[in-house]
Amino acid sequence: MSPSARRGIRKKTTVSGTGLHTGARTEAAFLPAPAGQGIVFRRVDLAGKPQIPALLSEVEAVERRTAIGKGESTIHTVEHLLAAVAALEIDDLTVELSGPEPPILDGSVQPYFAALEQAGPTETSGEPLVLTVPAPFTVSEGDSSYIVAPAKELRLTVSIEWPHPLIGRQAGSFTVTPQAFARELASARTFGFTSEVAALQAKGLIKGASSTNAIVLDERGLANGGELRWPDEFVRHKAADILGDLALTGARVRAHIVATRPSHGGNIALARALTRAAQRGGAPKMDIGRIMDVLPHRYPFLLVDRIIEVEGQQRIVGIKNVTINEPFFQGHFPGHPIMPGVLIIEAMAQVGGMLLMSYFEGQNVEDKVVYFMSLDNVKFRRPVVPGDQIRFELEMVQFRGKTCKMKGAGYVDGQIVAEADMMASVVDR
Repeated sequence: MSPSARRGIRKKTTVSGTGLHTGARTEAAFLPAPAGQGIVFRRVDLAGKPQIPALLSEVEAVERRTAIGKGESTIHTVEHLLAAVAALEIDDLTVELSGPEPPILDGSVQPYFAALEQAGPTETSGEPLVLTVPAPFTVSEGDSSYIVAPAKELRLTVSIEWPHPLIGRQAGSFTVTPQAFARELASARTFGFTSEVAALQAKGLIKGASSTNAIVLDERGLANGGELRWPDEFVRHKAADILGDLALTGARVRAHIVATRPSHGGNIALARALTRAAQRGGAPKMDIGRIMDVLPHRYPFLLVDRIIEVEGQQRIVGIKNVTINEPFFQGHFPGHPIMPGVLIIEAMAQVGGMLLMSYFEGQNVEDKVVYFMSLDNVKFRRPVVPGDQIRFELEMVQFRGKTCKMKGAGYVDGQIVAEADMMASVVDR
């Protein structure tokens, strides 16, 4: 299959079993999805069959697993399933769940990988989203640390350390392709320690754990006998976990990631940093033509170049490329050009206007205009200069009638440059 084509599956396949943390008996069904949909979970056991996209904005919990969704619709322990999806570079997929957690199966990614292979990965229309890294950067979260460097493929170099005779310090480096993943990582199982069982159960976790779906370790070695699939099975599983958590970027990642003591919390922080620092390839969600159909602004006051992410009516991400040819640089600190802060906020507001106008989709938007009513908590963190690309991220906090509250932030190379809380209203012209 072409590396530049989106991928889905040809037919339905299912797996079933018990959830590691909830102990719930659940079936997971993989279904073909429309091109461009992305990875979406559907809770068929709940009224209305709520859908939860596999995206960072949906992350709910990261203690001992990655959970997405909110409240009753939360889905626990998605990382093994998503690792198989990412390893096979599947971009569009619907996953129907009959319970709150995909089954743990044998504790590895292999059963999911095999089920998706059986479903027949196939090319679909459109381009995949690809994140590439233009320059190295680092991420730290608790005891976890990561170095991210440019690469033409995804490579995971992982090291872990536990004071246990079967683990000690382990390290491995793995290039992620479907073939290499199947050979080196897919069968590596999750693991835990008997000394932690009581504390985790007191938190409502590991209700479905057993020696058949995890490597269980006591102070001396493997509890209840059993054998390792590799001497370094532990670090291999941690590498697979990283891949599953990175799938929540909604894109294919091309980078060399060096992870030290990775965790789900660290992996999610890494994924968020990647989305802000990386360059995103693939077709935009809205190009400049579509933006001009919605916003009344024109040169030199149209300050949005493209929209690259839209999550329903809750979140939007837009891009502004700052060049030396911007007209405001002629008079704003000549010889030391800096983008005026008010125009950074104006660009952020225009991206927010695109999100607000999505509530009026299907109506004649040419008869409507967005007025911003207030700005609060405005902060400028660093200058924006020619050559910078500002990534604006806005979330809808509240929407009533024709008025909304949004929270926005702008980033350059993953570093925040400005933030603001906004109130806006849609009025008829």
